[in-house]
Amino acid sequence: MSVAVMLFTSDLRLHDQPALSAALREADEIVPLFVLDRGIRKAGFDAPNRRAFLADCLHALDAGLRERGGRLVVRTGDVTEQVCRVITESGARSVHVAGGVSAYALRREERLREGLSALRCALHVHDGVVTALPPGRVTPDGGDHFAVFTPYFHTWQDTAPRETLPAPRAVPVPELAGHPMPRRTAVGGVSPGLALGGETEARRRLRTWLADESHGIAAYDRRQNDLPGDATSRLSPHLHFGTLSAAEVVQRARAKGGPGADAFVRQLAWRDFNHQILAARPDASHADYRGRDDHWRGDEKEIAAWKEGRTGCPIVDAAMRQLLHEGWMHNRARLLTASYLTKTLYVDWRVGARHFLELLVDGDIANNQLNWQWAAGTGTDTRPHRVLNPSAQAKRCDPNGDYVRRWVPELAELAGPAVHEPWKLDVLQRDRLDYPDPLVDHAEGRARFERARSLG
Repeated sequence: MSVAVMLFTSDLRLHDQPALSAALREADEIVPLFVLDRGIRKAGFDAPNRRAFLADCLHALDAGLRERGGRLVVRTGDVTEQVCRVITESGARSVHVAGGVSAYALRREERLREGLSALRCALHVHDGVVTALPPGRVTPDGGDHFAVFTPYFHTWQDTAPRETLPAPRAVPVPELAGHPMPRRTAVGGVSPGLALGGETEARRRLRTWLADESHGIAAYDRRQNDLPGDATSRLSPHLHFGTLSAAEVVQRARAKGGPGADAFVRQLAWRDFNHQILAARPDASHADYRGRDDHWRGDEKEIAAWKEGRTGCPIVDAAMRQLLHEGWMHNRARLLTASYLTKTLYVDWRVGARHFLELLVDGDIANNQLNWQWAAGTGTDTRPHRVLNPSAQAKRCDPNGDYVRRWVPELAELAGPAVHEPWKLDVLQRDRLDYPDPLVDHAEGRARFERARSLG
């Protein structure tokens, strides 16, 4: 019997799984393999929230495979070493894996290719498993990637995606030993409000999102910046771990149709946009995409206050506390907190990006780092020096202050939009609130930023 290895990485699903489908076409039996990669921990990517969510995903994947006559084989250690051992033990002649764009994923692929070559085993890398369109599918004339989103989006929209695939009916797996699967309950330091992971939960959430007329995709164009309404899909962790296929989500959103679906699909295109940038410029994960000759400030007390949600800017503090509690943050809140750190406090975007990666369950190198660069004005923003006014943004996205009151209970007694500007209260009222004064006046911070970039 012929055997192939299906190496799962960030594609932990059975529905619309091109790599698994290819392996099943090629071989009589499949080894569905996931390696708990110790290198991820050494590289600093193994955050507790993602580790707990991953445990959910692996259990759901194993359950899905068992329904089809198979099971998930889990190993722990170096990916190349473990894959080579599985090849030796099973007699597999090929390995299938989804392509990645991060420097870490590319190094892993290179090492796999070298290790498998010594065993005369083929490596098949499948693009377009993690994103709706693979990086390199959409390119400008005379260039390797788009540096501006709008022209990318127009071309992306006009490019036909691949056909989505059904989940396999059967996955025959040979007898092979595995290591114990991780469990969420064994992971320490997890945010108390962390969502559940796994393909079953992902598909349930997608169905709900598509069907909900008031909080779902139908209202997304009107409510995507509604902070207290929480009317976003919350699918980003599932897209990051691949429990949902981005291609399938695009297809189903387009089938739903309407302005809400159009706005939502645009966000999925933005995700692809960031992946194609990182594929072309791997150094953008740590170096300025467009240098601004910044001389960042490094006030550790201000950075700590930002991380803890104690800046004295209510909308920023609410968002940072949501991140601590849920390991997730609303899209608009991410933008506000990033702009505040990089432009109001004028702190290096890498400080914020690192903190987000320590907590975000959807912490993805391409999207996290490049969104931070966009906010800092070192990335692809065509208006790199814009500075968001937190109070103005709060009044627009949280007009009655409900989001702030939910996450900053010290301000719960303040009525209506007054919650966004507690510094306007008299001294006695401020003291009673037990809430800090602002770290910096917004206008003062903006002026400092403009002087630093020689704009003023």
